[in-house]
Amino acid sequence: VQFVESGGGSVQPGGSLRLACAASGFSLDYYAIGWFRQAPGKEREGVSCITSDGYTVYTDSVTGRFTISRDNAKKLVYLRMNSLKTEDTGVYYCARDTVCAEYYGTTWFPRLADYGSWGQGTQVTVSS
Repeated sequence: VQFVESGGGSVQPGGSLRLACAASGFSLDYYAIGWFRQAPGKEREGVSCITSDGYTVYTDSVTGRFTISRDNAKKLVYLRMNSLKTEDTGVYYCARDTVCAEYYGTTWFPRLADYGSWGQGTQVTVSS
């Protein structure tokens, strides 16, 4: 199982980025994929998750600004990030689970302990 994240960079507040997560070593079709981030000096936190059948959930901090999507044929999962804020700065990672546990409606309450096989991540810096 391997994940390679890409697409990070430096942008000004209000800017946009699209991250990509390339999955290999397993059949992406059967798994949920989550995006996570870790800011300097802080714990890793969940951002968004997409189920195997395409249902999407988000944490409150990114709802309405970020969009997760997947292309199983290309074995890619994307995270489109709009209206970026300085607090979105961090290293972004993707990882898999069988489901996007737990969520209510479209709000995600991630259980980080359920995820493993972390990639190297991609750095996102939002600064003026």
